[in-house]
Amino acid sequence: MPRFIRPLLFTFVLFAGAAWAAMATIDEKAPDFELQGADGKTYKLADFKGRFVVLEWVNFGCPFVRKHYDSGNMQQLQQTYTDSGVVWLSISSSAAGKQGYYEGAALQAQLQKEKVAHTAYLIDADGKVGKLYGARTTPHMYVISPEGKLVYAGGIDDIKSASIDDIARATNYVAAALNRGLAGLEVAQKTSAPYGCSVKYAN
Repeated sequence: MPRFIRPLLFTFVLFAGAAWAAMATIDEKAPDFELQGADGKTYKLADFKGRFVVLEWVNFGCPFVRKHYDSGNMQQLQQTYTDSGVVWLSISSSAAGKQGYYEGAALQAQLQKEKVAHTAYLIDADGKVGKLYGARTTPHMYVISPEGKLVYAGGIDDIKSASIDDIARATNYVAAALNRGLAGLEVAQKTSAPYGCSVKYAN
């Protein structure tokens, strides 16, 4: 298979004909939700009012996600910003039996293997929260302000590839949004096109 065709197998999907519509809108209140974490605890977005929150849609089997975890880039971002008081929620909307779905001991083993530094890993196997936010790809990133407003939604950066080599020269939109937000400034770039593997919803 020609090299230039391979990335097309994993390009982002826009779901133009989807039968559901996202309710998450930039500069408006982020939709509240409640999900169970891999630690068995229940997490509600409303519980984190007053803090910046990052939502990271994840599928550890996706090459675009692997780019950021195998390089340590995602874990470094998680550590840097949780150390600054940011809440970082990794969300899996993979349905049971599909790529990226884990449960029980397998999930715990996977999280340990990835050396994650997020606040929590949340399970959205029925896809309700993913569809609420319009999550299309893994990764698909969202930043929510301390006031509860959605201030960024889109790709993690501006280079749509699965190559680790591209990370160093990419502009990381999530880091840029958080840096400005934490400095008390308005986020400059609030949206971008998400890229990666399609979220493995049940339907």
